[in-house]
Amino acid sequence: MNLKKSKIERVKWIIAAVVIIALYVWSFSGIPLTKIQGSAGQVSVSIFNGIIHPDWAYVYNGSGEDMVSELVITLAIAFLGTIISAVLSVPFAFFAAQTKNSMFHPRSTIGKFLLTAIRAFPEIVLAIMFIKAVGPGSFAGVLAIGVHSVGMLGKLFSEAIEEMDRSAEVAIEADGGTKWQIFRIATMPQILPELVSYTLYRFEISVRSASILGLVGAGGIGTPMMFALQTRDWSKTGIILLGIVAMVLAIDSLSTYLRRKLI
Repeated sequence: MNLKKSKIERVKWIIAAVVIIALYVWSFSGIPLTKIQGSAGQVSVSIFNGIIHPDWAYVYNGSGEDMVSELVITLAIAFLGTIISAVLSVPFAFFAAQTKNSMFHPRSTIGKFLLTAIRAFPEIVLAIMFIKAVGPGSFAGVLAIGVHSVGMLGKLFSEAIEEMDRSAEVAIEADGGTKWQIFRIATMPQILPELVSYTLYRFEISVRSASILGLVGAGGIGTPMMFALQTRDWSKTGIILLGIVAMVLAIDSLSTYLRRKLI
C-alpha cells in the first residue's frame, strides 16, 4: 500500500514538473528577443568590467558629491521616510485593526481600504508626483518613501494589533482602568517590540528604494548613477553599484541583528 502511494506521489511530482516546465517554455517563447539592442551585450560587458575596475577615486574626495556623501544622503532619505511613516502608521493601524469578533466592521474595512489605496502607488510614481509638487531633490524622496511606507507599515501594525493577547486589557478594564491606562499599560508595551521590528524591516526596504529614486531626480545615490550611465562612465557606475551592495548588506545585517534582539 505504501509502495503504491509512493508511486502515485512520484507521478504527481513528475506531472507538476512537466506542467511548470511547459509554462516556462510557453512564457519565454512570447518574449520578443528580436527587440534586444545589438549593443546590449557590449554594455553588459562594460558594466561588468566597471565593477571589476571601479573608480576608487570617487569613493571620497571631500567635494560633498562623492559616493560616501551620496550614500549618507540615501540613508538619510530612507531613515526620515521610515520614521515619518512609522509615526503616521500608528493611528492608521488602530483605525484599520479589527478588534471586534464580527465578519464585517465598517471602521476596520474603511481603514484597510485606505491603507491598500496608499500602498497601491509605487514609490517611484509617488516620487515623480512629489517632484512636480516640491521640485527635484531629497525632500521629494523622503515624501515618496514616507507616504508609500504608511500603507505598508499600517497593514503590518494593524495585524500586530489584531493578533495581540487582550487578557491584560480586560483585566485593567475590569479593575476600573481608563482607556488611556489600558493603552499605556497593556496595549503599547505588548505591541511595541513588533512595531519596532516591522519598522526596522521597512527601513531595509526603504534603503533599496531610496537608491533607485535618484534615477528620477529624487536625490540620493541614484542621481550620480544615472549620470554615470548616461555618460557611459562604467568605472564610476561600478563603484556606485559596489557601494550600494555594501550599504544594503550592512543595513540588512544590522537590522536582522536588532530584530532578533527585540523579539
